[in-house]
Amino acid sequence: MSYAGDLTPQQAWDLLETTPDAVLVDVRTVGEWQQIGVPDLSPLDGDREVVFTEWATAFGPNPRFLDQLAEAGLTPGDGRPVIFLCRSGNRSIGAAVDATAAGFGPSYNVLEGFEGDTDLSGGRTVNGWRLRGLPSTSYTAGE
Repeated sequence: MSYAGDLTPQQAWDLLETTPDAVLVDVRTVGEWQQIGVPDLSPLDGDREVVFTEWATAFGPNPRFLDQLAEAGLTPGDGRPVIFLCRSGNRSIGAAVDATAAGFGPSYNVLEGFEGDTDLSGGRTVNGWRLRGLPSTSYTAGE
């Protein structure tokens, strides 16, 4: 495996809760943040915020992804756990792989993502961060 590993949404929350320097990075698109909602770290101690940076944009891979991680205060080689979250746990694998290759992390992928897998009707009602009852909120531009 070319990244630290996969975490369930609850394991990701537990790591964030017990490791104050762990960072949650939501790599979905701006449209997903605005329409679906985002994780909420306000119940955790301290002034913790989700890092929002698209891994892939509507135009393809985000060429500034690694730069944006650094701009958010992450430093390659510092050993700070970085947890990547997308809609269903697929794009976040690529983000974790890229971040690991650049020296960020240990970098983890959140299985199931924010919205989770699709049901037989194509709806996202099976699992995921939000359906597991973990804190979420609406997205405000500039977060």
